[in-house]
Amino acid sequence: MTNRQITVEELPADALLPEHFKLSETDMPVPGDGELLLRVILMSIDAANRSWLRGATYRAAVKKGDPMPTYAICEVVESNNPKHSPGDIVASEAVWADYVTAKAHKVEKLPKVETLSHLMSVYGIAGKTAYHGLMSIGQPMAGETVLVSAAAGSVGGYVGQIAKALGCRVVGIAGGAAKCKWVVDEMGFDACIDYREAGLSKALAAACPNGVDVYFDNVGGKILESSLNFMNEKGRVVCCGAISQYDTDTPTGPRNLPGVIVVKRLKMEGFIVMDFAHNDAKCIRAMQHWVSTGQIKVTEDIVEGLENAPQALIGLLAGDNKGKRLVRVAADPS
Repeated sequence: MTNRQITVEELPADALLPEHFKLSETDMPVPGDGELLLRVILMSIDAANRSWLRGATYRAAVKKGDPMPTYAICEVVESNNPKHSPGDIVASEAVWADYVTAKAHKVEKLPKVETLSHLMSVYGIAGKTAYHGLMSIGQPMAGETVLVSAAAGSVGGYVGQIAKALGCRVVGIAGGAAKCKWVVDEMGFDACIDYREAGLSKALAAACPNGVDVYFDNVGGKILESSLNFMNEKGRVVCCGAISQYDTDTPTGPRNLPGVIVVKRLKMEGFIVMDFAHNDAKCIRAMQHWVSTGQIKVTEDIVEGLENAPQALIGLLAGDNKGKRLVRVAADPS
């Protein structure tokens, strides 16, 4: 029996392309002592995947020839650990493949839910990133204005919905008129600005007449630069990602640092979702409540088939997704 996996054929110097990846068949991985053989069901596709190909970040750099790493929901097929049994559903670090092995103490047993994919979207990385960044760093209060870039993305959509549930005015930034309409009509934002249109600063001024108290930044670059100019004194800037810079060697902006931070006495802080793992239970309780009351809509963009993972990531970087993007590698065993 063989195992399909996707490796990095060549490290990209510029825009990510399908030819940077290679799908091949390998021997079936064999679990060692204390390890599990896992069948990959759903893989998370995130903009951060692209940054891993640029060098070391919060994890080791991905090198030419390496299997492409990911975070996945998997089914235990074989277990060399008494705490896990075949059929268990777990979350684990993995690679783009049909099967992987993992050390048992590094996987997380997942609860039974009606829709398995929700454990990777609203109750998974996307929802936790949105909640922890907004609540722990942004600290929004009812009546404040919250601005969110990449508002139609996996994290941005939840950030806006959480802020609305807390009584804030929420303004999104997204690419294209159709996507902006979706953010307002479906996600419930008060307004959404199309960054592809000319006059970003004028649009920000119109949408945020009382300034911005919390800016949740997923993109960096010129959008971050423009948004900082509209921050109110003592505003909070949550730095979650830099999508605009992942596919280029010539990142731009912001040019108004540190001046604007000093003058407006802003707090600007970056984070990784794992920083707040100690608050995960609180996050899940809150998200479950908001989902049950309809204050949060679950949005997922599922691409079928392991072989389509490269294009799923390339498309996400181009902004063709609405909500959390996943790749379904195998059928849900339930």
